[in-house]
Amino acid sequence: MNLLAFNWRDPTHPEAGGAELHLFEILSRAVRDGDRVTWLSEAYRGSDPEGEIRGIRIHRRGSWYNAHLALAGYYRRHLRGERFDLVVEDINKVPFFTPCYVRAPVLAVVPHLFGATVFREASPLVGALVWAHEILIPLAYRHVPFLAISESTRDDLARRGIPRGRVSVVRCGLDQAGYGVHVPPDRRNDPVVVFLGRLRKYKGAQHVIRAFPAVRREVKAARLLIVGDGPYRPHLEALARSLGVRDRVEFLGALSHEEKVAALNRAQVAAAPSPKEGWGLTVIEANACGVPVVASRSPGLVESVRDGETGLLVPHGDTAALARATIRLLTDRTLRLSMAQAGLGWARGFTWEGCYRESRAVLAAAARGARA
Repeated sequence: MNLLAFNWRDPTHPEAGGAELHLFEILSRAVRDGDRVTWLSEAYRGSDPEGEIRGIRIHRRGSWYNAHLALAGYYRRHLRGERFDLVVEDINKVPFFTPCYVRAPVLAVVPHLFGATVFREASPLVGALVWAHEILIPLAYRHVPFLAISESTRDDLARRGIPRGRVSVVRCGLDQAGYGVHVPPDRRNDPVVVFLGRLRKYKGAQHVIRAFPAVRREVKAARLLIVGDGPYRPHLEALARSLGVRDRVEFLGALSHEEKVAALNRAQVAAAPSPKEGWGLTVIEANACGVPVVASRSPGLVESVRDGETGLLVPHGDTAALARATIRLLTDRTLRLSMAQAGLGWARGFTWEGCYRESRAVLAAAARGARA
C-alpha cells in the first residue's frame, strides 16, 4: 500500500513521545514489508523541511500552533494528485480533520483524547480550543474506522458517539531487547522511587513530590528520581524545595535509552500518577526492568497496571493514598519482589512486532472497506 500519515510530530521531534513511537513502530515495519509511507508533521527548530527515517519520507511544515492548517495546505498543493491507498491520521492534540479534504480512505489512530483534562495543562483559551475541536470528531469522522490503543480509549470514543464496532483496539508493544533486568530486584537495597515521563502538568509528577514528605517520614533513606524534561520542571523543582525534600529528589533530565534503563534498574518502585493515559507505556517499561508500579486509577493505567499483581492503583490526586501505597511497596520486601516478578511476566507479552501485525490488518481492512 501507499500510506500517508498525519501526526503533529515525527520521531525526531525533541518532544516526541509515546504516540509518535507507536505510529513509527507500525509504519517503519510496513515499509520493511513493502509498503510506501509519507509522514506529514510540524517543523521544529533546526529541522529540515524534508527527510527520511528508516524508509519513511518525512515532510515538515507549520509549527506547534498551526501545523493542522499548514499540513492541510501542503497536502492540497503538493500531494493531492498522488494516489494513496490509506491516510493514517494520528489524533493527538488538535485533529487534522483529514476526512474533509483528502482523496483517500482514512483510518483515525487515537492514543487518547484530552477532554476536560486539557484545562489542567493549557491556558483556558488553548484548552477551550482543543476541547472544541475534539467535540467535532464524531461529526467529521462519522464514516471513519478507528484504531485505539486501549479499551479505555475505545470507551471514551463510544461516550462521544463513535460506534464501538468501528473502533479496533490494539495495545502498544515494547522493545524487548531494549529493556531488561541488569540489577536483580532482590539486590536493589536502596529505597529508590522513579518517575518516568514528560515534565508537563498533566503527567502528574507533582503528586509524587507532594507525597514524598510522607514517604520519607516512614522510609528516611527514600530518594525520588525524576526522569524526563519539559516546561513544568522549574515548578516541580520549586515544589520540592518548598516541601523540604529537594535534597532527596534528583532531576535527571532527558536521558539516553541506556541511561533510562539504568535508572529503572536502580529503582524499587515506579510512580505513574497521571489523570489519563492512552495505555501507559512507561508502566510496561518499568515492569520490564523488574519495577512494580504505583499508579492513578485512571483511564489507560487501569489496563497497563494489574492492580495487586504488577502494581497498586490509587485514586488520582490522593497524595495520602499515593504515599501509603509507595511506603507499602518500599517496606514490604516480599510483596515488592512478588510484584516485580509478575511485572516481568506481564511485560514479556508485549512486542512491537505483534502490535504491528494486528495493526497492519486493521490498516488493510480500512483501505479495503472504505474503497468498497
